[in-house]
This record gives sequence, C-alpha cells and structure tokens, in this order.
Amino acid sequence: MEQVAKALLHVEWAEVIEGKPRTEDIPLQYNPTELSWDKGVQIAEIAIPGLDAPLQQFVRGQAEKLTLELFFDTTDEGGMGRNAVSVITHTDRIYQLLKIESESHAPPICTFIWHEEFPGSTLNGKRGSASSKLESGVLGALAGAVGEAAEAVGDLVETVVDFATGNQRRNGFKCIVESVKQKFTLFSPKGVPLRATLTVALREYKTLEEQLAHLNLLSPDRTHSHVIQSGETLSALAARFYQNPGDWRFIADANGVEDPRRLIVGTFLTVPPTR
Repeated sequence: MEQVAKALLHVEWAEVIEGKPRTEDIPLQYNPTELSWDKGVQIAEIAIPGLDAPLQQFVRGQAEKLTLELFFDTTDEGGMGRNAVSVITHTDRIYQLLKIESESHAPPICTFIWHEEFPGSTLNGKRGSASSKLESGVLGALAGAVGEAAEAVGDLVETVVDFATGNQRRNGFKCIVESVKQKFTLFSPKGVPLRATLTVALREYKTLEEQLAHLNLLSPDRTHSHVIQSGETLSALAARFYQNPGDWRFIADANGVEDPRRLIVGTFLTVPPTR
C-alpha cells in the first residue's frame, strides 16, 4: 500500500541554538480535504471626463491568504476512558503559532508544505504548462535560424522567457498564522477533549529582499539581457524595457548594431540602463 504523504507546517522560531535559528516540522494528523486560496491586486480607477469607462491603474499586489480546515482525533490513542489522551496535545501545537515570541516580538514564520505539485508550482514555463506553447513558438523560430544550435539556444531562451514570472514559482506557502478557530466536538466522560476541528488562516509572508528577487522587475535604470526572437525590433525592445520606442539607439550602441533592420534571431543583446 502506498504511503500517504503528510502535509506539514515548517516553523522557523526566533530562538537561536548553537548559532542557528531553531526550526520544527509539525506534521498534520490528517491531511486537509480542502485548500481555499484568496489572492488579489489593488486597482485604482482614474476617471477621465468623456471616456466610456475609467482607466485602470495597478497599485500593488495584496497578500495571499490560505484557509484550511484541520481535523484532530485522539480516540485511537487512549480511547475514551481513564487513559484518554487530550486532543489539545495536537491542537495546541497549531495554536501556539499565533503567540508572540520574546526574541522577535512577533509570531514565528511558517511554511505550509505538502507536495511539489503545489498551486503556483507551474508558473510560466514548467513543461506541460500552458506557457509551453509560447516556448515552442520561440524555439521553432530559433530552429529555422540557427539550425543545430537551436537546442542550446533554446535552453537559454527558456531561461529568459521563464524570468517573466517563472521565478515566482513555489512548492510551499511561506506565511504567518493569521487566525485559528477551534471547535471541540467530542469529550470523554471526565471532560477531556478528544476531537477537534481547527479552521486555520495563513497569510502570505515575504521580505522586501525576497520580493525584489522574485519579481525581477524590468527597470530602465538596470542592465538586462535579451535573446532576439523572430520579428522583434529594437524599437519594440526599447518600448518594453524603457517604455519609449525612440530609445532604441541605447541598445544599438551598446551592442554595436549598425543596421537595426537586420537582427539575427538567437543573438544575445545587452539592454543597458538609460541613466
């Protein structure tokens, strides 16, 4: 019989032991039957007189929220008689994740882990995902231009394409515990709680450094690398990286391009900062 993979919460405590932060894995007694995700972005409407609808302006992303229902039961461990084991031996391990640590003055950082096929694990580019169609088109164009080198160049193109959102893939949910709602539904004759259901809300947690590294924002004041694809022009690249197609000369000068109308598919270009 195949062993069931247990979901768990990996906890990073603020306490330091022998120079390293203390960590703990809390396996869930029973895997949740449902995972509820909530992710959104904040949009501002810019009203312009005379238009049919206001313009939509992206402001910022909002923290993602994961809600799950956890079930705990200790009747198999000690029965319901004098040897009954309280279910709080399990539930308090979850409840404690709301408590403030003295070292950090905040609750611990957690990561919910279950399986590598995690919601968000196929963002932009993993084989078998929707974006593979885009990669196939790019590699097809390269194949016609560079022949036997297409496979090697294709790997590089896949990496560049993957940078768009692929570096935001995840195989776990780093979070802080936002709330825990406990419901005890079975007690021993002496009042020992034996069965409980916990509704746990987890709030996404990312440091500033992690967000900047994951987003890989394309800014005109940073140097970027780009692989020429079929049909691309320097003006289009300038519009993408500088938001101004007229700045194509920055790219041409940085790469020694004498004729911007004759770009070789598969060539790496350096996109320099404009200032």
